[in-house]
Amino acid sequence: MTKKLKVGIIGLGGVANLKAKGWQISEHAELAAGCDTNPDRFDHWSSEYGIKNLTTDVNAIINDPDIDIVDICTPNNYHTQMTVAALDAGKNVMCEKPLAPTAEGIRKMIAARDRSGKMLMTAQHFRFSGTAKALKAEIDAGALGNIYHARAWWLRRSGAPIRPTFIYKEQAYAGVGLDLGVHVIDLALWLMGNPTPVGVSGVARTELAVQEGAFSKWGGDIPQGFDVDEFSTAFVRFDNGASLIIEVSWLLHHGSEKDDVQTWLYGTKGGCQWPSCVISESNNNLKQHYDRALKLTEDSLKPHHRECVEFARAVAEGAPSPVPAEQSLNVALILDALYKSQETGREVVIPSA
Repeated sequence: MTKKLKVGIIGLGGVANLKAKGWQISEHAELAAGCDTNPDRFDHWSSEYGIKNLTTDVNAIINDPDIDIVDICTPNNYHTQMTVAALDAGKNVMCEKPLAPTAEGIRKMIAARDRSGKMLMTAQHFRFSGTAKALKAEIDAGALGNIYHARAWWLRRSGAPIRPTFIYKEQAYAGVGLDLGVHVIDLALWLMGNPTPVGVSGVARTELAVQEGAFSKWGGDIPQGFDVDEFSTAFVRFDNGASLIIEVSWLLHHGSEKDDVQTWLYGTKGGCQWPSCVISESNNNLKQHYDRALKLTEDSLKPHHRECVEFARAVAEGAPSPVPAEQSLNVALILDALYKSQETGREVVIPSA
């Protein structure tokens, strides 16, 4: 068997723990090293995953000649510099979403990828769910016809992560738009066939987090200084005439204690709903509307694990990146424009490349 690709993870917090098993079960890769600014995490990673090469020095991972893949799981504001450094050091890179906080950051990553000839992928795990893959296959087969509108939302009533890495611009750059928005925007664009955004009208608000006694079911009292968006919404226009409405929240007086995460698409032949995987169609001859639910085959792997397996396979086989950075660039362009629209009170036109 070909020698396995060695993986070094930078940032050993929550999402890295979600992904670790994916690297462990990959037939093409193995966990070899980890890095975190908090050495208290090392005992867990050593005992749980058998990693002995643990360090607080990012450069020790990036410049290690034995490391083939760097998995970046740090706060948003560190993604660009670490990804560029790792690519320039000849590593293949999977980086957590958002690939970068801004479109300009992603352009720097793409340039570094092209210089190095290595692979770059955003960890957009929704794409790797069985429900999303089943809908994508139906859409690609023409079930919806020409898709001309979509709605995508992830609404939490009380789910603000209150760690500094999420709620302060110094580390996070922005709030719920970069945390939850990137997921539903990426999924919607992928299902729509990745149209190019040309205009965005957006609103980003922080209302509930700054009230006296504000709290989150995700950790208790919200610290003072919360300076990122807790709610964001946008209307997006695309070059093919299609449109998309986005809504995301950490805190919102939404009538559900559970996360409400959905994406609906509407086309000339039918519509669909994710994650329920219901397709709505009509028979004009019979004057009837009807719905059909897709029969799903459960994936043996969780999406966080599947994305690692597929990335390692792509690197080993020389296949294209499972999530091309150019597609993540369109997501970033939408979010950049959303925040600029909030500042200006006007629609933001996205220039063509």
